[in-house]
Amino acid sequence: MAVVQKGAISFGLVYIPVSLYTATQDSDINFNQLHKADKARIRYKKVCGHCGKEVQAKDIVRGYEYAKDRYVVITDEEIEKIKTEKDRTITIMSFTSLDEISPVYFDRAYHVVPQKGGGKALELLRQAMLRAQRAALGKTVLGNSEKLLVIIPREDGMLIQTLLYRDEIKEVPVEYERPKVTEAELGMAEQLIRGMEEPFAPEKYHDAFREKLRALIADKIAGKEVEAPAEERPGAVIDLMEALKASVKRIGSPAPAKKPRSRTTKRKEA
Repeated sequence: MAVVQKGAISFGLVYIPVSLYTATQDSDINFNQLHKADKARIRYKKVCGHCGKEVQAKDIVRGYEYAKDRYVVITDEEIEKIKTEKDRTITIMSFTSLDEISPVYFDRAYHVVPQKGGGKALELLRQAMLRAQRAALGKTVLGNSEKLLVIIPREDGMLIQTLLYRDEIKEVPVEYERPKVTEAELGMAEQLIRGMEEPFAPEKYHDAFREKLRALIADKIAGKEVEAPAEERPGAVIDLMEALKASVKRIGSPAPAKKPRSRTTKRKEA
């Protein structure tokens, strides 16, 4: 696995050399675009807007348009040249409860691995944050921009989640009515929630539709016709309270209510 960035975590006067590795991967089934007539692959060419000739990747540079049709070329080397050691350092600005950060701000996840000489300091930080049940807010430069991020201690290591800025978050697109609910309805809904409560176990879940898609592909390769499975449609909710009662009855007696735990310590899996 390639290192995304080498740098350090700055914690007061403590300097911890670390490396960042991507913590997620794309497992989607990808399709190519084909010409409907002969099933040939559609190819895209990069063409110069001035001379109309196809341009190879080695001849393409990055430019910033500062006026209409006027560009200044900026290279990767020039961007790296203006970065200081402080820019590459993950500077911890404050500590907070992870529950204070809305999930809408979460962007990309990275594993934090200590470089030589940084193991003990990183382990001290991890254990202290776990004991305090706190995550750390920080910032660093990744690529071409300064990223806001949160450092999350876990039982098996440290995770960094980059965050979106406030101006990158869209508001709810439409206003909608929030009808009143009764105490009886609310109590029954809470009972249903408690009855369905269980620890998060990511190994229990998988992309079932991806398996159906793979089966579809195999059938098509074998020349079989694609048949739609019989579908059971849920009935419309006529009486909300009756639907809640039936749901609670189906799952059985709920477990005793538990005091919510901090999300800082619950995040044991990426």
